[in-house]
Amino acid sequence: MSQADSCLGWHLLADLHGVPADRLRDGAALESLLRRAAVQAGARVLASRFHAFGPGCGITGLVLLAESHISIHTWPECGVAAADIFMCGTADPNVALAVLLGELCPAGRHITSVARGRMQQTDVRHVT
Repeated sequence: MSQADSCLGWHLLADLHGVPADRLRDGAALESLLRRAAVQAGARVLASRFHAFGPGCGITGLVLLAESHISIHTWPECGVAAADIFMCGTADPNVALAVLLGELCPAGRHITSVARGRMQQTDVRHVT
């Protein structure tokens, strides 16, 4: 087993900037997007919960997976979304991230990837 394979799962933290505001205000569309991203990544959706902070305001949402979770927090007034994708087993968080990026179309992004469930030092990679 290689060092990369010796973790139980991967946790991606995605800070997305320059996202069109209309894509960050629609809770139903974001829920559908995160569910679709999970399924395409090979994860099994168990439940979801999304909350809108008022008309034109941001959204906080969580999709609970058998393999962990995907969450998102949005600030449409700033064009910013923070997504959290944690998957274990054969589910691929990079596929889920690609789905989010393809739909949200950020102008910029900062992605951090963390190996989870290691007995040794945590492997953290910063990808821009």
